[in-house]
Amino acid sequence: MGLEKEKMEASVIMDEDEFNRSIEPILGKKPNVYSEVQDRDPKEINAHLKVGFEDIIAEPISTHSFDRVWIGSHAVFELVKYVFYRILTTFLAIPMAFIAGIVFGILSCIHIWVVMPVIQGCMMTLPSIHVIWTSLMDMFIGPFFFSIGRCLSSISVKTVQN
Repeated sequence: MGLEKEKMEASVIMDEDEFNRSIEPILGKKPNVYSEVQDRDPKEINAHLKVGFEDIIAEPISTHSFDRVWIGSHAVFELVKYVFYRILTTFLAIPMAFIAGIVFGILSCIHIWVVMPVIQGCMMTLPSIHVIWTSLMDMFIGPFFFSIGRCLSSISVKTVQN
């Protein structure tokens, strides 16, 4: 009667979905309270203004500042850019929108009521002007230059080397 040793195996059986859910961060389970940020530049007319810290300040591999200085300067850059943009837009956005509205309203009015009628009038008269211009060229200018060419065609130039 000896002691028999049994090998015992323990295993945990978990469904894969439950395992994946259990390792997600707790904060990730909260639903989004805020909606997605509205794209205020859908035609990307100001794509060149997407300037980040790395676009302005870059340290090559051979010269690095302290990590905390780098992180702090990055944070200060982003904060100052954000704050000054907000301050300037607070004071300038409405007056500039007002001025831009006036300017583009005037330009639209001039384009619609002055420029386009003049262009359309010119386009309507151009076929007539084309006929008159072609007739004048055929009657006066063409024969004049044809006769000048005939007169000057008899001239010959010889070069002599010494």
